[in-house]
Amino acid sequence: MKISLPPRLGGTAPEIDISTTRHIVVIGANGSGKTRFANRLAADLGGNAMRLSALNALYVKDNEPVPQGPIDSLYQETVGSGSLLRSDLRGEFERLIGLLLNEEMLSLLADKFDPQEKKTASTRLERVMWHWKQLFPDNHVLVESGRMLFSRDSADSSYGAAKLSDGEKAVMYYLGAVSLAPEGAAIIVDSPTRFLHPATNKALWERIEHWRRDCTFIYITHDLQFASTHINGLTIWVKSCDLRRGVWDYEFVSSPDVLDDELYLAILGERKPVLFIEGDGKNSIDAKLYPLIFDDYTVKSLGGCDRVIESTRTFNSLRALHNLNAFGIVDRDRRDDGEVGYLRKKQILVPEVAEIENVFMIEDVIRTMASLNHKDPDEVFEKVRRTIMRLFESDLRQQALQHTRHRVKRAVEHRIDGRFTNINQLENHISDLGREINPRGIYENLCREFRRYVRDNDYASVLRVYNRKTMLSESHAARLCGLKKDDKDAIIRAVLDILRRNLEGAAILRKAIRQVFI
Repeated sequence: MKISLPPRLGGTAPEIDISTTRHIVVIGANGSGKTRFANRLAADLGGNAMRLSALNALYVKDNEPVPQGPIDSLYQETVGSGSLLRSDLRGEFERLIGLLLNEEMLSLLADKFDPQEKKTASTRLERVMWHWKQLFPDNHVLVESGRMLFSRDSADSSYGAAKLSDGEKAVMYYLGAVSLAPEGAAIIVDSPTRFLHPATNKALWERIEHWRRDCTFIYITHDLQFASTHINGLTIWVKSCDLRRGVWDYEFVSSPDVLDDELYLAILGERKPVLFIEGDGKNSIDAKLYPLIFDDYTVKSLGGCDRVIESTRTFNSLRALHNLNAFGIVDRDRRDDGEVGYLRKKQILVPEVAEIENVFMIEDVIRTMASLNHKDPDEVFEKVRRTIMRLFESDLRQQALQHTRHRVKRAVEHRIDGRFTNINQLENHISDLGREINPRGIYENLCREFRRYVRDNDYASVLRVYNRKTMLSESHAARLCGLKKDDKDAIIRAVLDILRRNLEGAAILRKAIRQVFI
């Protein structure tokens, strides 16, 4: 089936054959006109289009009319046909669940009253439940007394669909909706990443596209990472829209390199400098903390440190295109001064603490949290410092060994990358590596350095080199600072809440945390 795309600025409307295109990604910044672009596409496709939006499906306000889409139309038709389906369900999600359960009930009744009729295919709900189980292996779903009930391996109780998380509801909505799509439909999905963890998102759409190979999927998104994983189809970059003339400025993107580099300008719309960070963008501490500290940057999570480093380099190499500046943040971990200096020259910020959790242990953070909860900051900090120094002293040799291992690994990687004309040269080079690198010498120097930190009671230097995820809880910093719960997450939540709500102490905390990057 061929359709014409919306009118293009300075040209005609290109024609594409959607029957040969598995998916189309329409990407652009907020306000670029990509939603209107999708509306125009849906209008041209007519009855062959199915529009899906998890946001609209999950959230319907009581004082607003329910928007009419294909699921709503099917629901009204089913209710009007004398079905036992309730007529007061609101929102696409509730109505979708109702439709699937109604069809399942009719199938069961047909089996009961016509036992001679052999069931040859699974029901729509059974197929949805099977896909759900593949995506969430530790979750279970069953139909009981006309309800869908969910449970987890880790819990004995079950619960209804209303108590699913937003992400789980979105998955159930998309699975159920595409099961209802007519053969050969064009399924238009608004913001396909909304509510979904990146790993779930990727697995979900790969599964759905494989399941409904007869359909064409048109994704409307501003998520660059999603677009870069769907490059094998057709990608359309919508730059702007002239509402008065009813035309769009857009172009086709065919190369992953173009997508990763050229589209940043459109995606970043806010025109702020960019800050690439580690983490998954949703659940990591980095993603929760850094946007609150660096509120003058557009913060984007990229996963691992290697991708942060490479993306910062690539973005800045295209400065002539977008005139924006990019920085990155990676954990210090066990990097030595040489590595840190090299990264900082490349605009990669490396904090003066070993890992993200240590940020919440810095002296000014502990003192501020103690003062805000009417505790003596000197007494609280001294108790925290004493505990951390004792932990570090008992762990000193193991920490020195881990740092030595890191340095030896980096040295081997660097030195083994030389040019050799024959195997004998390579063998001789490798046999000399142990003597040249001298792991024991590195280890003994580190032990002396770490003992000096203990002797001098140098708390800041310990935080810079000490990798121990349990430090926050073992120091009892939360309890000492006057928080109700004494665990690692308590003090993290408290600091984030103060920063997010800009409460008393937020400016001091923000300044203290930014200082570890200078």
